[in-house]
Amino acid sequence: RHTNTAPLPTYDEVLVCTPNTEEEEVELIVRRALASDSQNQKIYCLLGAEKLVYKVSKQLEYHFFRLLQSSTVPDYQFIIFCNAKVHNSYVITAFDTYKVTLPCYSATEIQAYLRTHLKVPSGMAPVAQAFEEPYQQSVKFIFSNQAGMGR
Repeated sequence: RHTNTAPLPTYDEVLVCTPNTEEEEVELIVRRALASDSQNQKIYCLLGAEKLVYKVSKQLEYHFFRLLQSSTVPDYQFIIFCNAKVHNSYVITAFDTYKVTLPCYSATEIQAYLRTHLKVPSGMAPVAQAFEEPYQQSVKFIFSNQAGMGR
């Protein structure tokens, strides 16, 4: 559902997939989405799921449907984002019956939404200062080869 006031997802709600994404990472986010305490309005997402290798894609399908059968959560919120132009992805095939096309938003609408949600609250030092950069930005991506929460 689209609202201008809805918050951006938090770190535990999103998994950005690469060919190196491991089964454990995928299983963890599926477990979070289908856990009994997941009705806290979080929307769990896999981004770029078409990049998962075949073995991990099969495990995603297995874990999702196994946990779905045992879940007592009627209104889970789990979204798998895939590039529609990729036709040889197991994930796209496995979840094809659940496929929906998202509305297209203009670049201006997306920028306005992000501008609203990526502001540094007044009275707080911007994270960008920790990187000693001359410009003020409130978002910085840091990638690590080790998986973990906040590591």
